[in-house]
Amino acid sequence: MSHNPDPQLQYLIQQQWPTAQAAGHFFTLPGLSGQSARITSEQGTLLARRAPQAVIPFVERQREYRLLQKLQVSQLAPRPFGWRDPWLLLEWLPGEMLPVSAFSQQRAAVVALLQRLHQQPLTGYRLTLTPLLQRYWQLCQHKHWRWQRRLQHLMAVGEPHPLRLAPIHMDVHAGNLIVTTDGLRLIDWEYAADGDVALELAAICAVDPHQQTEWVAAYAQTMQLAPARLQQQIRRWQPWLHLLMASWYQLRAEQTQDETLQQLARASWQDL
Repeated sequence: MSHNPDPQLQYLIQQQWPTAQAAGHFFTLPGLSGQSARITSEQGTLLARRAPQAVIPFVERQREYRLLQKLQVSQLAPRPFGWRDPWLLLEWLPGEMLPVSAFSQQRAAVVALLQRLHQQPLTGYRLTLTPLLQRYWQLCQHKHWRWQRRLQHLMAVGEPHPLRLAPIHMDVHAGNLIVTTDGLRLIDWEYAADGDVALELAAICAVDPHQQTEWVAAYAQTMQLAPARLQQQIRRWQPWLHLLMASWYQLRAEQTQDETLQQLARASWQDL
């Protein structure tokens, strides 16, 4: 627990809790992309997400705030209360994180969540992987030869035409699912944008590869898509996604010097 003197965050808290007698207590939370804190006072509990101090492509708290504003009516995500660089202030979702072992078991609930998300109006923030991958290439100091070869190949082929364009979360896994009294809710929307639903499924299948057939079948049935066509589109996206994951590991390993991330980066390049 600590006191946060950041005047930008204090301003946001004061806007949300104008009658609070104190700024609240700050509890730093673990995370890979940036600093987050739980703020408690007699007024309630809030979540503050700070912009990463090191550049992470596509991660921008102002964009995240605006996107969450657009998704407010869906009740899929925490309510955004305010943004003031570098802080995003959000509703704190009471509940427990979904255990990793329960991710596959909760497939029906997760697919129902995705159905609601993918039926929302477009947010206006389009995700295109080509410039995103190029940005990772520019930012990383160590560039594996497999990386350049794969990036050039994908750029020559071009991104798949979307099977169905919709708002997608792009980081759906057990750690970003909160079990609340109202059902599952999604957190950590920093990579969310408008993209192909098949790319979302490809990301989920990368998290739970042994259950890929089941995920594809459940989603296709729910969204009235042909399973074979969805599976084919997922296969088109998989090399893009693999390179994106490897690029993310490489950049974050360089920025943090974290041994686990360094191992994941090395393993990703070997897999390519």
